[in-house]
Amino acid sequence: MDIIYQVLKVLGSLGLFLYGMTLLSESLQKVAGDKMRSILASMTSNSFKRVLTGLFITAIIQSSSATTVMVVSFVNAGLLSLAQSVGVIMGANIGTTVTAWIISLLGFKADISALSIPLIGVGFTFMMMKSGKRKSIGELLIGFALLFLGLNFLKSSVPDLRQTPEVLEFLKEWTSFGFFSVLIFVFIGTLLTIILQSSSATMALTLVMSSYGWIPFEMAAAMVLGENIGTTITANIAAAVANVSARRAALAHTVFNLFGIVWVLIVFNPILRLVAMLTVSIGAGDPFVDASSTLYGISFLHTLFNLTNTLILVWFTPQIVKFVTYMIKAPKTEEVFRLQYIQGGILSTAELSLSQAKQEIVSFARLAQKQYEYVRQAVHDSDKSNFDELYSKLEHYEQITDRIELEIARYLNSISEGEISEESGKRIQAMYTIISEIESVGDSGYNIARILQRKNVYKCKFDEEMTKKIDHMLDLIDNAFRHMIYNLEQGYTNIKNINNAEDAENSINEYRNHLKEEHLLNLENNIYNYQTGVFYMDLIGECEKVGDYIINVSEAIIEIQ
Repeated sequence: MDIIYQVLKVLGSLGLFLYGMTLLSESLQKVAGDKMRSILASMTSNSFKRVLTGLFITAIIQSSSATTVMVVSFVNAGLLSLAQSVGVIMGANIGTTVTAWIISLLGFKADISALSIPLIGVGFTFMMMKSGKRKSIGELLIGFALLFLGLNFLKSSVPDLRQTPEVLEFLKEWTSFGFFSVLIFVFIGTLLTIILQSSSATMALTLVMSSYGWIPFEMAAAMVLGENIGTTITANIAAAVANVSARRAALAHTVFNLFGIVWVLIVFNPILRLVAMLTVSIGAGDPFVDASSTLYGISFLHTLFNLTNTLILVWFTPQIVKFVTYMIKAPKTEEVFRLQYIQGGILSTAELSLSQAKQEIVSFARLAQKQYEYVRQAVHDSDKSNFDELYSKLEHYEQITDRIELEIARYLNSISEGEISEESGKRIQAMYTIISEIESVGDSGYNIARILQRKNVYKCKFDEEMTKKIDHMLDLIDNAFRHMIYNLEQGYTNIKNINNAEDAENSINEYRNHLKEEHLLNLENNIYNYQTGVFYMDLIGECEKVGDYIINVSEAIIEIQ
């Protein structure tokens, strides 16, 4: 029973540490989340900035897993390219070493746990306040307190080896197989990190075990290497339901860590001797001899591993991208979207920033136009599996247009916060209208897909004549798209009128009215049944709405004048 109680104490202490780490990480993301996301989206113009961005964010939010999951979600949303994500992930690996140093320098030498209860009291006071930010600060303080309280309990839960030498004897059996023992402890580190879903928790456990003499320095170092494999699992889990680019970003994280572990294992003994020299050079003991000095030895190893690995691989980012692209091939149906012009953040002047926004909006309009190519295919394709694939694409496009509208709107918000002229203010207001109308075009594309899906559920079919007329309506919409994009490219300074867009809109309205009158006659003459006619006119009506959204874009441009 004593052994069971001891194991449960260790698990409970680890759970408290892990909960504190989670609370600390989540609250930090709440307090500084928008700024973190803004930095992540903007500071990625070159490899050096990408690495620094990943390092900085991970050091702040104390979780490389949170950073890599954020990176995967940004890649999935199209806000970061694959190459950019690789650099940020490299930096995140360096940033996660901060946790080991905090635990080594504060968690063992200074009794911070003595401040834990007062900190929880202060944190609880903050959590009683109405302000959301102050509540998050309260969570941050409580998370910090619980982290060190858990670490303190973890240290006291470890049995005294002088009283229970059989524990050490058990572990000695696993450490007497030479290099094979190193591989065993690499596996143990990997497994523990996968189970706990936190390399920080596994690192804390490793530090406690080594500082209390449970395992020698070599085995603790092997566990640290294993933790670097295990921490990639979180990003891969997050990417499992994401698009191909996000899965590639997660695989790049795995490739980065695996490569590092392979070269470190090849030169394992020389690396450990170098780490021992560094530890002795700062005034600590030899980690091979002094168990209390393994804290610094492990922290040095963790930092050296990630820093050296980054310095080597940052020059091979294009090759890593090629490798993961080869390993995870995009299916023919995969569509990859990302912002192309405003991902670098706000420029020095509002005028330059608005020019970037204009280019991004033109790109957004072209994306919306492409959606209607799939609408046309969906109208024609009666095969269920093909239609289901097209339906998924149209749904995906609708989600993408929502996301792009939101990101452009955020960018415009950032511009409007600065010093802008009255004219720039008008342009920003027009751009808000334009992106809203283009997003509505995306919604209509998905609405058409839903109409066609309901038609298929009721086993209704459009005859050849109806399909031909829908095609003609889609031709008119395509013509309206072309004029809209032309007007967007010209901009308010070069455009004199929007007669082209108005003519295109009138053509759509006139054809819709013609089809409406014809529809009533066809019902009277039983050309097609009523249910089929409902789906047919719903589709035509949705197409007419698209024409309205498109003309609204050109009207917003001309209204700036």
